[in-house]
Amino acid sequence: MANHITVAHGDGIGPEIMDATLSVLEAAKVSLHYDRIDIGEKQFLAGHETGISAASWNTILKNPVFLKSPITTPQGGGYKSLNVTIRKSLGLFANVRPCRAFMPYVHGNFPDLDLVIVRENEEDLYAGIEHQQTQEVFQSLKLISRPGTEKIVRYAFEYARVNHRHKITCMTKDNIMKLTDGLFHKVFDEVAKEYPGIEANHMIIDIGSAKLAHHPDQFDVIVTLNLYGDIISDIAAEVAGSVGLGGSSNVGMKYAMFEAIHGSAPDIAGKNIANPSGLINGAIMMLNHMDLTEEAAKIHNAWLCTIEQGIHTGDIYKKELSSQKVGTKEFAQAVIENLGNRPSQMKPVDYGKESKPISIQLKTEKIHQKKELVGVDVFLDWSVGNRNPDELGKLLEACQSDAVQLKLVSNRGVRVYPGGVNEFSCSDHWRCRFVSSQSTLNANRYVTKFHALEALEIPKLLERLFAAGLDTVKTENLYTFDGKRGYTLGQGE
Repeated sequence: MANHITVAHGDGIGPEIMDATLSVLEAAKVSLHYDRIDIGEKQFLAGHETGISAASWNTILKNPVFLKSPITTPQGGGYKSLNVTIRKSLGLFANVRPCRAFMPYVHGNFPDLDLVIVRENEEDLYAGIEHQQTQEVFQSLKLISRPGTEKIVRYAFEYARVNHRHKITCMTKDNIMKLTDGLFHKVFDEVAKEYPGIEANHMIIDIGSAKLAHHPDQFDVIVTLNLYGDIISDIAAEVAGSVGLGGSSNVGMKYAMFEAIHGSAPDIAGKNIANPSGLINGAIMMLNHMDLTEEAAKIHNAWLCTIEQGIHTGDIYKKELSSQKVGTKEFAQAVIENLGNRPSQMKPVDYGKESKPISIQLKTEKIHQKKELVGVDVFLDWSVGNRNPDELGKLLEACQSDAVQLKLVSNRGVRVYPGGVNEFSCSDHWRCRFVSSQSTLNANRYVTKFHALEALEIPKLLERLFAAGLDTVKTENLYTFDGKRGYTLGQGE
C-alpha cells in the first residue's frame, strides 16, 4: 500500500518547485500517495488567522510526513508565521540542515565543506511572545527549557553517531545570557559525556558565525538554539554555493516535515527560473526518514549527476563552470533522465539501513529544588519631567515597608539608582528591584544573604505603587533555587 504524505504547494515559486519535485519522485517510481492541502497567503487573506483551514490541519494530523513548499506570510496585520506554528504545533523540535560544497561544479571557496546544522525548533525567541510596555520599549521573551534543550542536544549526538560524524560544536551566547544560553551549554556538556567517541566543543555564537563564514570546513555537526540556527544555516548554505540548493527536515517524536530552506521568492514566481534543488533535497531527506533509502539514493545520485554535468538553473549558473542554463522544469527533466546513473567525479550516495528515523529518550529526572521567593522586579512606565532616576528612586523608597525594600532601579539593564551611571539617557521603561527587608545587602547593595519574602507582600507593594501614581506594566518574581539566584544581576549591580 502506498505511503500517504501531505503535500502543500505553497506560495510564490512554491507550486513550480513542488511540481518539479513530484515529477522526479513519480519518475523514480516512489510508492507515495499525496494528500494535497492549500496553506499560506491565500488562506490568510481568506480569513484563516493561522494560514491553514481546519480541514487541512486534519490532513496533516492524519499523515506523519509532510512535504511543504515555501509559503508567504502577508506583511502587516499581525499575521503569525505559519512555519513556526506548524513546527510548534506538531512538536517538530529538530531542524536538520545538511550543507556541503559541490565544487568545482558550483562556485564556492571551500571544496571540503560538509557539515550539518541541527537547530532547536520550538523555543527561544521564536515563541513569538512580545509586548509593547511603554511608548518607547517593546519586549520579546526568550524561553529555554531543560527538556527542550535535552531533546535537541540528544538528537544532534544521535544524528552524528548514526551518520558517522565525529565532531559536534555547540554555539551559544552564554557569556551574556547566562541563564538561558547557559542552560543550553550546560546540558550539552552533560550529554556529551555519554558519547566519548564524538568530539564535543563549544563556541560563542558571534565568533562561531565568523569562523563558519571563513573556515566552514572546520565544522562537522553544529547544534544551537532556534534564532542562531536560523541565521547560521543560511550563512553556511550561501558559503557552500547557494541557499537555493539546501533542503531541511523538521523532526518530532511523531511527525516530520520536509522543505527547502529558502523562501517563496514571489518576485520570480511563474517565470520557470526557480531552482527546485532545495525541495528535491528535502524530499530525499523525507525518503530516508520513511526508510525508502534505495529510492532516496537513486534520486540523490541523479541530482548529483545533473549538477556534475553542468546543467544549472540561473542562480548557480556560471559560464566557466556550467554547460547549460535551464529553467525549473528543464532541470527536473534532466534529473529524471539521470535516474539510474551515478556521478563520475563526485562521490556517489549509498544510504544504508541506519538512515531510519532517529529515536531519542530523555534521561533527565524530574528536578526537585528548594524554590524560595526572595524579591520582585517591578517594571514601570515613567516619563515624568527629565526622567531623573533620583526622583523616581525617592518615590519608590516611600513605597517600601517593613517587609520589602528597594534594592536598585535600572534602565535598559543598567543601574541608575542608587549611585548609578551619570549622564545616562533613560527611556520611559524602568526596572525596580525589591527584595525582602531582612535580606542582607553590602555597601554596593549586593545581596550577601537572602531571606524569603511572603508572596502576599507583592500585591501589597503594587497597591502602594499604584497609590503613588506609578504605572506598573509588568512584574517578575525573583527566586532562589537551592539557595542559588534564579535571576541575573543588572549591569552595575
